[in-house]
Amino acid sequence: MTDRIAEPWGARTPYAAGQRWPDRMDTELAEGLDPEAVDWTQSAAVLHSNGDGIDIASHNGRIAGVRGRRADRVNHGRVDPKDLFGWQANNSPDRLTVPLVRDSGRLVESDWDTAMNRIVATTKALLRDAGPGSIGFYTSGQLMLEEYYTLGVIARAGLGTNHIDGNTRLCTATAEWALKETFGCDGQPGSYTDVDHADVIALYGHNVAETQTVLWSRMLDRLAGANPPQIICVDPRETPVAKEATVHLAPVPGTNLALMNGLLHEVIAHDWVDHDYIAAHTVGYDALAACVAEYPPERVATICDVAADDLRRAAEIIGHAQRLLSTVLQGFYQSHQATAAAVAVNNLNVIRGMLGRPGAGILQMNGQPTAQNTRECGANGDLPGFRNWRNDGHVAELARLWNVDIATIPHYSEPTHAMQMLRFAEQGTLRMLWVSATNPAVSLPELRRIRHILGQTRLFLVVQDIFATETAELADVVLPAAAWGEKTGVFTNADRTVHISDKAVDPPGQARPDLEIFCDYAERMDFRDSDGAPLIAWRDPEAAFEAWKRCSAGRPCDYTGLSYEKLRGSSGIQWPCNAEHPDGTERLYTDGEFWSKPDDCESYGKDLITGGSIEPTQYRAANPDGKAMLRPAGYTPPHERPVDDDELWLTTGRTVYHFHTRTKTGRAPQLNDAAPQVWVQLSAGDAGRRGIRDGDLAVIRSPRGCVQARARVGGIRDGVAFLPFHYGYWDADDDGHHRAANELTITDWDPVSKQPHFKTSVVRISRGANADRSGW
Repeated sequence: MTDRIAEPWGARTPYAAGQRWPDRMDTELAEGLDPEAVDWTQSAAVLHSNGDGIDIASHNGRIAGVRGRRADRVNHGRVDPKDLFGWQANNSPDRLTVPLVRDSGRLVESDWDTAMNRIVATTKALLRDAGPGSIGFYTSGQLMLEEYYTLGVIARAGLGTNHIDGNTRLCTATAEWALKETFGCDGQPGSYTDVDHADVIALYGHNVAETQTVLWSRMLDRLAGANPPQIICVDPRETPVAKEATVHLAPVPGTNLALMNGLLHEVIAHDWVDHDYIAAHTVGYDALAACVAEYPPERVATICDVAADDLRRAAEIIGHAQRLLSTVLQGFYQSHQATAAAVAVNNLNVIRGMLGRPGAGILQMNGQPTAQNTRECGANGDLPGFRNWRNDGHVAELARLWNVDIATIPHYSEPTHAMQMLRFAEQGTLRMLWVSATNPAVSLPELRRIRHILGQTRLFLVVQDIFATETAELADVVLPAAAWGEKTGVFTNADRTVHISDKAVDPPGQARPDLEIFCDYAERMDFRDSDGAPLIAWRDPEAAFEAWKRCSAGRPCDYTGLSYEKLRGSSGIQWPCNAEHPDGTERLYTDGEFWSKPDDCESYGKDLITGGSIEPTQYRAANPDGKAMLRPAGYTPPHERPVDDDELWLTTGRTVYHFHTRTKTGRAPQLNDAAPQVWVQLSAGDAGRRGIRDGDLAVIRSPRGCVQARARVGGIRDGVAFLPFHYGYWDADDDGHHRAANELTITDWDPVSKQPHFKTSVVRISRGANADRSGW
């Protein structure tokens, strides 16, 4: 037995290029239970975006463990440590079990009728007095497809509000926009099976070892087998990925686009490009070549503080790859010029013709287990089915589907992103915010500001969750929700694999599935279609799924070939799945055909520097035939950056043992014991200059707040500090010491994707609890 805390990736099962990844069954059961004595229910992973197929063990009405599904196409039986132990949170004694309402300033126990009637009364009063723009929804990347779709219909066709987004804005918005900018539409071109065939795997800001341990296990097994791939790692930290890399590039934060332009410069300058593919399937090559010609290795080395020879070596490896797999995650998405840098990764693969065949692909990764579903279903600031809000024909399709007047569906402007919704709440125009399955009082930047916004008496805050989170403490109404394993629905992961997760046990007390809560709200609000029939005509998950299938028909994310029956017992099926592809689709764009034709595309795109929208007429003129778009952009410096040797870049991120704000993983003893407290990582040089040794208490300050953390010295480049963002705020003493990384982060976001910048804030760090905190 492998200790999965000490060895998160488990035992090796080596395999060679082109071979099938060997199976390995991971199981964890409550102490003393026999696998034959429990009931097993099919599900999928809920504590990361990999989408591993797992079974839930239940015993005496409680979840009692998990095991990997050996036949699953994603994980071949392996289970991430977070899932291996995180199920224990379901059984926590501090689960929310009854609705709470605020009375005389305190949250008190109530009942469903009282809580829902209070929400409905507030909604109706706001609609009457201020209109639908006074109401917003902020959801998660951890609900189920059926719940997202229902919420999207309620918001757009029921209330008519444009204010709906998810915390996927924090982790996956740039992935979506990078795909739109290059291919005209969301949807990952690649497949996890590309790991089995690639001869080069390039990971850009993607610490896969800690964010998706099972996918890293797959890569480690390739590295341990015959014909291993070469690894390119771009990360300022010496992560487990960096330690295995052929070339590790550690740029200064905020310079990712300059680095990518340098790689593109070298590939084009040496003519390591597929001219036939470019001519047949792309537009924009000449403009791209002209832009990156300004980024020779020496200039990039100066901007990024990397060795020019390392940049050349990485470009040579990429340029000679026969099967190049590129993956991207938060190191790019949450940094300066996020979309432009992620698009540059697409540019590299496209000019090399590395799309649509085994081992040659792009995975603009997600951060959460069902982030893909938020994007498909319209719960994250998009229209359902990857429809274009600026295309009247697409909006008319939804109006016909929902049987409402087209004017009911807001399409007068781009759907409101989360950071803008918070600004509206701060200004007082957004008066009701419904937060489901997320904890913005810990996860959003500049927390002092966020707490002030969420705590305003003029904002009616509804929180729907499984625990009394920091956000729930600020709410006017708290609704107890069912957790994973306590309801049925569908998950879709980062490589478009659809899994079903069936109900294994009942939720505790009066807790209800999120779908049931949304349907109850719709019924109490009496939302009707144009014929007077209920707008939400479904009440159970399978009926909601069938409604979603009708919405997805004919769109890139076509689910019409799927059913609950087909998903049960399967190994996961990738969309599109329809009459043309009854068994699903492993890779997109195998024929060089894209969803980028002007009448089909999800977006006409934006200027990568300013975020200004490209007009439909401009788009049609530039790409009438719907080809892949090579989009260049020049590097600009970050808005906030160190000005002297006393200041450091701050980056935030994840640890292998926790997920988001620890509402679940913090309640699993093994995971909490592995990482119970926040820490700050510094280079040996930066620590030495500040008199900080490993294990010392450090004070980290920014203009926005102050955090205390124990120091971990080494494993990161000079000039950069790292804090995991999982830990909530707490007051250690009257001075208000905190441990939440987002006390320090800046309110700033990418102009295209609107994803906040969690990796380009500036801090000062000193030793000791009583260190000087003046100046900031």
